[in-house]
Amino acid sequence: MTPSDAPAESANREYPAIDDVSVSVADGILSVTMNRPDSLNSLTQDMLTAIAETFERAAADPGVRVVRLGGAGRGFSSGAGLSEEDQNAKSHDAAGVLDAANRAVAAIVALPKPVVAVVQGPAAGVGLSLALACDVVLASDQAFFLLAFTKIGLMPDGGASALVAAAIGRIRAMRLALLAERLSAADAYDWGLISGVFGADELDAAVDKVIAKLKSGPAVALRKTKHAVNEATLTELEDAFAREREGQLQLLVSNDFREGTLAFQQNRRPEFTDS
Repeated sequence: MTPSDAPAESANREYPAIDDVSVSVADGILSVTMNRPDSLNSLTQDMLTAIAETFERAAADPGVRVVRLGGAGRGFSSGAGLSEEDQNAKSHDAAGVLDAANRAVAAIVALPKPVVAVVQGPAAGVGLSLALACDVVLASDQAFFLLAFTKIGLMPDGGASALVAAAIGRIRAMRLALLAERLSAADAYDWGLISGVFGADELDAAVDKVIAKLKSGPAVALRKTKHAVNEATLTELEDAFAREREGQLQLLVSNDFREGTLAFQQNRRPEFTDS
């Protein structure tokens, strides 16, 4: 072991270890991978907490110069799980899930090191929030982006109301949030939602090139640049967390959410009653 290897390996053992989130540190790169590929990496409270803790610890880890956030399998993340199992678990502590999501997003934004999101497939719901909290978002041309909350009687959370609007402006943010339209990677790039789009077979090479550039860059200048841009553009993020939390907790006990979730599970159109 060389002296330069020691900090990274030592720090690696300190990161949370759960089955659904893979974490590794090598050569200055912290790789965080959401690992529920059978559900397109739908997110649980434990996963969100592990992501938050990982980024919080990375802030003080001298062995980390850049972070890669991605998902296993075909997707980045489909957001909070809507299966009966996930919803039963969520119903016991809905506030805890929202708080864990907000903590994860805040930890990514606050990390004093650059973070690259790798989006090879769907990024939806709070999964989209995690991606947009990152500093560089690179996507496959097979990826798409979706705020589908209103389809099940909910509102965006995880800071999405601030993160999306900061990236693409109010009108386009309203279009995504109210109409719940799927946005292709090409359109997301044209709108300014993501940093780059590549052919599926070119994505890994493009990601490696960007990560290598950031890893070899001036860490102090990168840190100060990230902080300055976020301070100028994400001034509403903390307030967004609070507004979304208050509204979402009310919606999560509504008849419309119960109907929206059931309709999703049964693959049919929901019949909302505005109650």
